[in-house]
Amino acid sequence: MKKDLGSVIGLYPTPLVVVGVVINERPNWMLVGHLGIIGHDHIMVSLAKSHYTNKGIKESKVLSVNIVDEYMLSKADYVGCVSGSKIDKSKVFEYEIGDEGAPLIKESKLNMECYVDDIYETNGFENFILKISHTYAAEEILNEKSKIDYDKLKPILFEMPGYTYLKTGNTFAKCMTLRKNEGE
Repeated sequence: MKKDLGSVIGLYPTPLVVVGVVINERPNWMLVGHLGIIGHDHIMVSLAKSHYTNKGIKESKVLSVNIVDEYMLSKADYVGCVSGSKIDKSKVFEYEIGDEGAPLIKESKLNMECYVDDIYETNGFENFILKISHTYAAEEILNEKSKIDYDKLKPILFEMPGYTYLKTGNTFAKCMTLRKNEGE
């Protein structure tokens, strides 16, 4: 019999991202490990209500979601350790402004520019429901059909409760091909 762990989230690991938003006319960056897919064109980013970043998201309604790989992990970890209300994090990453006005991290190989479609509050958290306006991908992470190749991107994953970063590996199998080997 399995041990009952209570009300524990068992969906980790999740992709690690840096959210970018303009606050007081300069970019602010925040490391985020609580996010999810809620459709083919919507994602959700969950932030504790007390975060400084929330203010900018609610004011501008536009933000970027920048996928973290191993090459930008050190900087990403730093922006998750300090508050933008106390430290100016605008110069941590080189950036450009996207079509919707969100700051996009240049060294991130995959950026999504999003606008806030809704905010769903839970106990202590603001969950930003985001509509993806644009997805920008470096040519080097695309396959021959111009689709994202995650074996090339190799995003870093966040695992909790251990608060660890995991490196992604290679493809194990193609989806919907394994059952062929099962005696149907």
